[in-house]
Amino acid sequence: MSKNIQAIRGMNDILPEQTPLWRYLEDSVAGLLDGYGYRQIRMPVVEFTDLFKRSIGEVTDIVEKEMYTFADRNGDSLTLRPEGTASCVRAVQEHGLIGGGQPQKLWYIGPMFRHERPQKGRYRQFHQIGVELFNFDGPDVDAELIVLTWRLWGILGIRDAVQLELNSLGSSDDRARYREALVEYLSARFEQLDEDSQRRLSSNPLRILDSKNPDTQALLVDAPKLADYLSEESRVHFAGLKARLDAAHIPYVLNPKLVRGLDYYGKTVFEWTTDKLGAQGTVCAGGRYDGLVEQLGGKPTPAVGFAMGVERLVLLIETLNKVPAELARQVDVYLAAFGEAAELAAVQLSEQLRDAVPGLRLVVNAGAGSFKSQLKKADKSGALFALILGEDELNRQVVGVKPLRGDAEQQTVAWDALSAHLAACLAQA
Repeated sequence: MSKNIQAIRGMNDILPEQTPLWRYLEDSVAGLLDGYGYRQIRMPVVEFTDLFKRSIGEVTDIVEKEMYTFADRNGDSLTLRPEGTASCVRAVQEHGLIGGGQPQKLWYIGPMFRHERPQKGRYRQFHQIGVELFNFDGPDVDAELIVLTWRLWGILGIRDAVQLELNSLGSSDDRARYREALVEYLSARFEQLDEDSQRRLSSNPLRILDSKNPDTQALLVDAPKLADYLSEESRVHFAGLKARLDAAHIPYVLNPKLVRGLDYYGKTVFEWTTDKLGAQGTVCAGGRYDGLVEQLGGKPTPAVGFAMGVERLVLLIETLNKVPAELARQVDVYLAAFGEAAELAAVQLSEQLRDAVPGLRLVVNAGAGSFKSQLKKADKSGALFALILGEDELNRQVVGVKPLRGDAEQQTVAWDALSAHLAACLAQA
């Protein structure tokens, strides 16, 4: 007997009992972003590899170790997208959405792919919701991104479990001056650095700041501070962001070691973190990337955005027991019909009810069955009410309405009054 084929490690099925919470989260985000004037964009999951090498940086862990890259039949090097910002930038450039300084407020949702060691909250196929703004250069939109995420945490009931960490990376000139000072400081202590940091010293020294090695962190205590190398323009921008967050009463922690893992960030960077999920503590992160559009062949364009991990947010909602109770019920009404004539009438009745009661979740029994077996299926479905339609009810043009939860009595309702009766019952449930 041949071996059963299973899913690839780190690429998970999202089963029917899990999807209601996913849809709740996705719908909450979509409704919120609609309210802030953002429009959805959808990009392909496969791009030319060079897009990510040029945007993320060839010496980052993502490009060096984690991308799913392959040659297609034409010999082109293609990659399953490891993140969404580069694809979004490519799309808005290709379709002329940001030419002439056109402002764009966009969002997207979909799977991303990284070949990492799978663990709780970190998978090889994972899902992100991303937001990207183009041709806005002030701290006001940086603040808006943070304010709307703060509002989302309130909607989801997780506000008390997350913390905002904030930093400014300054301009490219600021970082160049700081990088020189940091490299000089760390080069004198090269032998004390961990192997990963030694490698990064010549390629991406700022990434050493968020090293997880305790010995390296001890060395960094007396290292030069990026804040001391910020230009006046960068300081004013960061001060403007903090002032707006203070005005919105959003608490934050300044983290001078927050640099983010992608090369394209500058000025504002931020992360929403939690201590409820173990090692995978970041649930949303982003910042400003004013140089990326030009880096990918476009004209200088201010840009800022963030991405949030759907799996981690779902896990956090579950961990905090913030799953809305109504998500447990996927069926409102179960229609049980007995006899061929009643089964035919059930087709007409069910469609009339769906027309008359918007949003009604109605299941019609399939496969016939006895009165007892159909009511057993109705109860197992989780429905609040069973509708009973047999030969007697059909002749009298009535339907039995049997509550399946609680101790209320069954009622007989006229066919033409059924929709109003059901709507009233469901409103009280």
